[in-house]
Amino acid sequence: MNRMMKGFTLVEIMIVVAIIAILAAVAIPNFVRYRKTSMRNACISNLKQIQTAREQWKMNNTTEPTMADLYKADGTGYLKTEPKCPAGGTYSIGTDTTNPTCEGSGETGEYEHKLP
Repeated sequence: MNRMMKGFTLVEIMIVVAIIAILAAVAIPNFVRYRKTSMRNACISNLKQIQTAREQWKMNNTTEPTMADLYKADGTGYLKTEPKCPAGGTYSIGTDTTNPTCEGSGETGEYEHKLP
């Protein structure tokens, strides 16, 4: 009975699984961190757009704007699209003395994003 057996041994398969587990242990935390960072950066970008729209509103009007004033679904507002926080937070547009902020408890946990 000289049959040649083809395939991988259990030890070889276990080594490959261990290597994949080590790579996953390194890659997954980095992916989560990059995802949180990208959500934060997108939120700050939205805050900058809100601030710019708020300043444009103040040039044309004497009252404090609301989000409904800045974004109108028919396209006549100062924002083309309604800003939504990618992390699930809510925006406040601020006043003359304060900048817009984003607060919430979305996928990234409790947070508050502010303009730098």
